[in-house]
Amino acid sequence: MKRYRSGQNALSCRRAAWHGAACAIRVAVFAAAVCLGGCQSSNGPQDVPASIGAAAPQSGESAAEKQRAVEGWGRQYDRHPDDKATALNYAMALRGTAEYTQATAVLQRLAIKYPRDTDVLGAYGKALADSGHLRQAAEVLPRAHTPDRPNWSILSAQGAVADQLGDHEQAQTYYTAALKIAPAQPYVLSNLGLSYALSKKLPQAEKALKEAAAQQGADSRVRQNLSLVLALEGKFSSAEEVSRHDLSPKDAAANVAAIRRMIAQSNSWKQIQGLDSKSGSAAKPKTANRTADTADLGATD
Repeated sequence: MKRYRSGQNALSCRRAAWHGAACAIRVAVFAAAVCLGGCQSSNGPQDVPASIGAAAPQSGESAAEKQRAVEGWGRQYDRHPDDKATALNYAMALRGTAEYTQATAVLQRLAIKYPRDTDVLGAYGKALADSGHLRQAAEVLPRAHTPDRPNWSILSAQGAVADQLGDHEQAQTYYTAALKIAPAQPYVLSNLGLSYALSKKLPQAEKALKEAAAQQGADSRVRQNLSLVLALEGKFSSAEEVSRHDLSPKDAAANVAAIRRMIAQSNSWKQIQGLDSKSGSAAKPKTANRTADTADLGATD
């Protein structure tokens, strides 16, 4: 059996626990900015920021209302499959009920007919990302806007795709560019915060998410992302306080407890901290990196 020094063992424990913590962030990112909903109008759908963690065209709609929208636009699409506005709205309704594969098929057909239409390419790129075709999405989305006419929602979608592909530095570049066009946009800020968290930059993640949550129009899912990052920092009481804006005290406590268990499932904080105390300073990363190690994540407020 291969043996490790105690310092190496502590570092291995930290990495294992951080891996568990990062899973929660990735779940949020995978469902985030790339899922932009839309408003139906006589000129076709217009992309608006959806709530983090949802792909619904209008997050306030019930499941029955979303299904009725799918059926209504589906009937129109059957009659006029080549009509751009109809196809876009039908695909958007499908995304609202998580029918991502069908939405992608509708938009792929439309993109063949309108290969240079930025509205179509934007919707198609986001649908590809919804359905997990990340490399294809990364190829299509840049064609949905131009350097002289950048679109903040497309930039945000590109950022979400880059995060899912593991290129967090590039993702943050996209989010920063989107914020230059739409300053303080809460959903872009929220995705930027999650990207920082995936980069193990938890203080920066907290700052971005607090700014996002403070914006008018930020919904419960933005606040729950803030709660997630606070919990990852070990600020469990603060995380519960944020969650209680939208959840009952019992549910808020349960959510934070679930995150805490997930982080700790590889090794207990006491075990990891005990290894630190035995191995001395050689086992500890530099102070600048302490936000990512489990001793700090396990602290309480």
